[in-house]
Amino acid sequence: MKILYNVTVIVDPIIEQDWLAWMQETHIPDVMNTGSFESYQLQKVITEGSEGGTSYAIQYLSPNMDTLDHYQSHHAPRLQEAHNKRYSGKFGAFRTIMEVISRG
Repeated sequence: MKILYNVTVIVDPIIEQDWLAWMQETHIPDVMNTGSFESYQLQKVITEGSEGGTSYAIQYLSPNMDTLDHYQSHHAPRLQEAHNKRYSGKFGAFRTIMEVISRG
């Protein structure tokens, strides 16, 4: 069973361009280099509702729950700390874990 790990981040406009570049050039490659995910997608949320910032969703596809659990216990704390240090107070984030039922 494939698992989709979704991270939604609301970014302060003051850091948005730097954040977007850092995510694409550093953070996402670091996450992918853990070997825990088969692929990823980075999306900008275009519906209204994010007061005070722009929302982005990063979706990582994991082959199974065990692999995601390993990522969360062995890699996520270090990677999230690097993000938090760089952008402290300038973002909000929440994570969702979903089971993939079907794909096209």
